[in-house]
Amino acid sequence: MVNWAEATACKRCGAPSGGMSGARVERGSVERDSGERSLRKRVLFIAGMVGAFVLAGYVSLRATSEAVTFEQRQIIGRAIDVLEGKNFDRRAFVLRKLVSYRASDNWWNRAVGHRDAYAATNFPFEVVTLYPDFFKVPVDDTERAVVLLHESYHLAGAGEETAFAEVWREKARLGWTKKSYGHTPLWRSVRVFTERHAPQHFTCGASGADDCFE
Repeated sequence: MVNWAEATACKRCGAPSGGMSGARVERGSVERDSGERSLRKRVLFIAGMVGAFVLAGYVSLRATSEAVTFEQRQIIGRAIDVLEGKNFDRRAFVLRKLVSYRASDNWWNRAVGHRDAYAATNFPFEVVTLYPDFFKVPVDDTERAVVLLHESYHLAGAGEETAFAEVWREKARLGWTKKSYGHTPLWRSVRVFTERHAPQHFTCGASGADDCFE
């Protein structure tokens, strides 16, 4: 049965003509709500899967490596104290509160390999492996703070280019200068790797090859 456009009620059932339009609007709202709930469920499912993956990875990395000793934790704590004293507060907080320190390689590090390294970071699991050279080669807590500052960039997902570039930029703030530490093995090795990964830091001076932060 066809109703006139200006009709206020259906000729067959007597229902107000606006009721049909209202029903259509209501059904549209229900469909949108259902779609939003479905999207939320998918997002929550994906987030849950990612969380489960991270947790499983974290547990496996800890289970396949050895924890640092009490004495080593004391040394690590003093290096973090240096960072706090130089106002690297956020990085010091992460290094002190959120990191699991290990003294031997986990399965991931054994697969990748870290020759001649002071430390290795597994992002995004916030696991840092400290090798024997971390405790033996640096001449003091400031140099160990340099290594931890480097690893803090990896903990945030940064690569070697950023880590070496930023540590070299901030070395004077740490008190790690050529005048005081230019003779140490750590200084020499970090400079070599910084020149490789951040050559833009060595384009100053009359020669165009001097350290831009000295």
